[in-house]
Formats: sequence, C-alpha cells, structure tokens
Amino acid sequence: MEPSDHDDGPHHPAPGRRPRLPGGPPPGPARPAFWRSPLRGPWLTSVFGVLLLVGIPVLFVTGLLSYAAYNPDLAPGNDQTPGKGWLGFYLFSWPTSPYWLYRLTQGVHVTLGVVLIPVLLAKLWSVIPKLFSWPPLRSPSHALERLSLLLLVGGALFEFVTGVLNIQLHYIFPGSFYTLHFYGAWIFTGAFVVHIAFRLPVMAKALRSRRLGTELRTPAARTVSEPADDTGLVTPHPAPPTTSRRGALGLVGAGSLSLLLVTAGQSIGGSLRGTALLAPRGQEPGQGPNGFQINKTAASVGIRARDIGPDWRLVVRGNGREKILTRAQVLALPQRTAALPIACVEGWSTDDQHWSGVRLTDLAALVGLRHGPPGVFVESVQRAGAFRSTHLRDNQVRDARSLLALRVNGADLSPDHGYPARIIVPANPGVHNTKWVTRLTFGGTV
Repeated sequence: MEPSDHDDGPHHPAPGRRPRLPGGPPPGPARPAFWRSPLRGPWLTSVFGVLLLVGIPVLFVTGLLSYAAYNPDLAPGNDQTPGKGWLGFYLFSWPTSPYWLYRLTQGVHVTLGVVLIPVLLAKLWSVIPKLFSWPPLRSPSHALERLSLLLLVGGALFEFVTGVLNIQLHYIFPGSFYTLHFYGAWIFTGAFVVHIAFRLPVMAKALRSRRLGTELRTPAARTVSEPADDTGLVTPHPAPPTTSRRGALGLVGAGSLSLLLVTAGQSIGGSLRGTALLAPRGQEPGQGPNGFQINKTAASVGIRARDIGPDWRLVVRGNGREKILTRAQVLALPQRTAALPIACVEGWSTDDQHWSGVRLTDLAALVGLRHGPPGVFVESVQRAGAFRSTHLRDNQVRDARSLLALRVNGADLSPDHGYPARIIVPANPGVHNTKWVTRLTFGGTV
C-alpha cells in the first residue's frame, strides 16, 4: 500500500520501483517505458515517412486538378468553396482533351488515397509516443511544434476520413464536402510541408543508419531495438519482439495491396470492375444499354413522371432569342455520336459509352450563335439535391463531342441516366454532365 499524502515519515520506493520525481510524467502513455515495442524508432518511422512523402504530393496535385475540373471561376454555381481567394491562384480553363483526363486524375486521387491508409496508420503508430511527450509544453517554440503536429495529424485524419466517407456516399459532414475537403487539404499540406522541412535531415540520417535489405532479411528472433537517441521514439524498456521490421513492412504492404485490388477496378474498368468491392456501386446496375453505373437515381432527387413525360420541353436561349422544342423535335435535329466515359469525384468511372444526340454547337446555332458560341448555363428539372445546374465553358461547348444526349448504346436513356436528355462533355466531372436537362442558356446564367 502506498503511503498517504499526509504521511510525514520518510518515503521509500518499493523494491524494483522507480521513485516518482516531482513534476514527472503521470502514469500511463506519457511515460517512455509505457511504449515497449522494439520496432519503434527513427528508421522505421522514416521508411513510412518516405512512402507518404511520395504519395501525399500526388494526392495534393490530383486533388487540385479535380477542383480545377469543376471550373470554379466560371460562375458561383460551379464553385462549392466560396471565399477561396488566393487559394485559387492555380486555376485554369479545364480542357476537353484527352477525353479521359478527369477519369485518370480522379481515379489516381481516390485509389492512391485509399492505398495509403495502411501507411498513414503505420506512421501514426510509429510516432504515437511523441503525441504523449511530457511536459506537453516546454517552451514557446515547443508549443509551436506541438501545434504543427496537431495540425499535421488532425489534418491527415480529417482528409482521409472525409475522403473515404465521400467515396462511400456517406454525407454526414457538417457542411459541404467540397468546402471542408478543400480547406482541410490546404491546412494539412501546409503542416506537412513545415514538418518535412524540419524533419527531412533527421529522416535522411535515420535511413542511412540501417540498410533496407538487411532489415528484410532479419527475422523476429534477431530483431532488436534501435539505439537510444533524442527522438523519443525508442523505448527504454523493449518487450520481446513478436514480429520483425520485415513483418511490419510486409503487413502494411499487404494491407495497401489488398486495398488496391478492391478499389482500383472502379476506375480502370473492364474485367477489373467486378473486383471493386469497396466501391459503393461495385456492380453494374442491371443489363442492357443502360446497364452502367449512376451517381443518383431519378427517384432520389425527386424526379416525377410528369417532369420527364410527354409535356417535357427543352428551352434554348441566347443572343436575345428563345427556342422551345419537344423531344421529337430534338430528335429530328442532326444526331451525332461520341464515345465517352462518365467519371465522378468519388473515383468511379464507366467504360466508354456510345452516346447519341445533338451537338451543343448545333443547339447554339438555333438561337443565332453559329460561330464561336459562348459557354452555356444548363438547368435540370431536378428539384432536390446538389448540382441541379451547371456552367460549361466555351471550349466545352465548342468541342464536337459535347452533346445533349438523348440515347446511349443504341437505346433511349433510362430515367436514372437522365431521360429525356442529358449533357455529356469529354473530360467533364460526372456531376457536371447534368441529367434531365430542361433549359440551355448560351452566354448567360438565367
């Protein structure tokens, strides 16, 4: 039994127990001896760090490209991140060629993000003693370091968690995913850059301290702790190893490879699409010409039968003129075809589908905009949910493959694919290929 706090007699520690120093760390994870894995150390942490150092910049760049693909500077309706200010410095007019560009960049972004999850978790495991270092704040500079660490760890978890929830269509965010993910990415990346700037010399030194080939040949029986240093990662009282560093790296690698196998197929397509077990729409929705993936059904956004029935009309406006067409009249216009995929921000994409319909340039010509038509504001009969309308740039309108599609793969569009008419534009994010179109305003927003 420990002496009472009011005992005035001399205190003698129990045999084999260290005396508690005044102001020392409390019992638990704040004490270095609490963490006993012999694997932790600057070398293993640095190996995981190198993998993230390669992968995270790719995630950041492809994420910025995804944001640029929305053409957020075109009009407020396209921008889901108001107030971005100078954070939009890099934006440019998103091209329509190659037509698979967004499918590639967003597929890489989502697949790589999922594959890096085991690496991120392993890196956090390897540095977790640092999160409980004692005292929590030793000086103003240490306070700044702790703040940057909080932003780094918190930002990483926030970005990866919100990203995974988004690709699974679990919109439980306290606001727009686009806004939260956009600003979270900048905060995390800023903290990541600062962290790398300070830790890169330590990482380089740690990587030189051991040879990867040697560690991959070392079994658990010969695995020992790294030499003690000032990083605070090496335990002073290591437990007997239950696995080797080779085993730890193999476990993380196997986790990443498994996630790759059950994720990449949703972007690659073909026979691999059936392996995309983590995709919310890993299987094709039925058979036939319309048997390919969708992002939202007609019923989920409140489309009624009368909205897309015989009374549906297409209104084309621009140049001070207006043309109102029935679906039969739209079908009577020159019909063109284009083989294009649909690629969505969640990372999934379809194979090339064969669309037929009226070129946007031909529709612009109906209101006197035959030569060099401007951009177009597209409106849908959709009443609920996001992205009921979109703005397309003039380069998107002028591409000969940009259609108001009425049919796909030789059949009329199904209601879930946008019957009676939808937009299809090369390299365009799926949500901007508006379905159930009812109005096109060339050169305007109303």
